[in-house]
Amino acid sequence: MNIKKDISYEAKEMNNQVSVNLSRIFCDELYNKYNHREFISPDPLEFVWIYNDPLDREIVGLLASALAYGRVAQIKKSISGVLEKMAPTPRAFIEDVSPEYITAVFKSFKHRFTTGNELADFILGIKRVIHLYGSLQSCFMKFLSSGHESTFPALSGFADELRHHFTNGYNSLLPHPDKKSACKRLHLFLRWMVRQDDVDPGGWDGVSPALLIVPLDTHMYAICSRMGMTCRSQANMKTALEITESFRSIIPNDPVKYDFALTRLGIRPDADGQFMS
Repeated sequence: MNIKKDISYEAKEMNNQVSVNLSRIFCDELYNKYNHREFISPDPLEFVWIYNDPLDREIVGLLASALAYGRVAQIKKSISGVLEKMAPTPRAFIEDVSPEYITAVFKSFKHRFTTGNELADFILGIKRVIHLYGSLQSCFMKFLSSGHESTFPALSGFADELRHHFTNGYNSLLPHPDKKSACKRLHLFLRWMVRQDDVDPGGWDGVSPALLIVPLDTHMYAICSRMGMTCRSQANMKTALEITESFRSIIPNDPVKYDFALTRLGIRPDADGQFMS
């Protein structure tokens, strides 16, 4: 298959169905080839798989996804450094140490434009949510309604709870869904927690994968634009929702299924050689 083909979703009904079928075949080929544990590294998701307890995994997942911007080597170094300070387990650290200790231990942290104070505030937000709700999942579920068509409304409430005590409105680790950003890192976290296969560990069984939104960054935006899934000019929340709807036309019950496999394009030369030539 050739990703450079212009697959139009605005054609006549018959041509539209052909395009959907071609996209499903293309995505299934990528998924079957690359959606395996052996291909996860150097994705930040590899840190989540280190832990067996779902309560540790959700904390690691939120931290790792929040730090997943910039160069891969620096991302891994930053996540590893944070987790080392949270030994023996992130859950025990969150529950046992004082806010003052959290602020002090991460004071010198720096990841691109994320400061130690921002990281400490973020972890204190996690600590507060776990104290109030028992887990990050329980907090998220409070804001999820059976009438919701996506995770967007619940994610807004979840983000509000995490940022409740922030000393100022901005934190580079926690963009707010209501600000029209694609919030790629938050949607990436949800993919990890909700889906369950050889790549995504799952654990949040109360959330349907059908509600997930594509974690959209410039890389995924470029791929989906080539596939004809959007004509929008910016990789924002509206574009993420439009692309998600395109994937729902292919696989309604799991629109984010192909996210990991598709993002191997441009990362793995063997994927580019086979599918983008």
